[in-house]
Amino acid sequence: MKTAVFPGSFDPFTLGHLDVLRSALKLFDRIIIAVGYNVQKSGYFPVEKRIQIIQDSVRNLENVSVESYTGLTIDYCNKVGASFIVRGLRTTTDFELERVIAQANSKMSPNVTTVFIPSGHEYAFISSTVVRDVLVNGGDITPFMANGIDLSKYEQ
Repeated sequence: MKTAVFPGSFDPFTLGHLDVLRSALKLFDRIIIAVGYNVQKSGYFPVEKRIQIIQDSVRNLENVSVESYTGLTIDYCNKVGASFIVRGLRTTTDFELERVIAQANSKMSPNVTTVFIPSGHEYAFISSTVVRDVLVNGGDITPFMANGIDLSKYEQ
């Protein structure tokens, strides 16, 4: 059974994330969406709310689970027995950053392989940062969210 971890802060989970996840499901038997604590980012939604948003977004998909974790992603992969890390790419800038992280992870744990999946061109412009900005300023975020998720019900 091929298990992959799809890690991120997912603050919030968007159509772009869902697009990458659907592509990954074609490659892997099981995917764990792992909501990590990133010390470089202050979260808009608490982790518990992010997990709820993701669960609501993926409710119709099989073989997908959602968990949170702390520490290194590579350590989490080894803990849950995942041999793959899924990383979504929107731009070449994303690739450059993700390549460095993948190389470091490979050095620390050669048994885990990072797989890069580009988002579809129709989702490449969507970022959690943009969605949060639209939300905070009272704009309509529904074009960016899976399953018509209304983030206002998750706000503090």
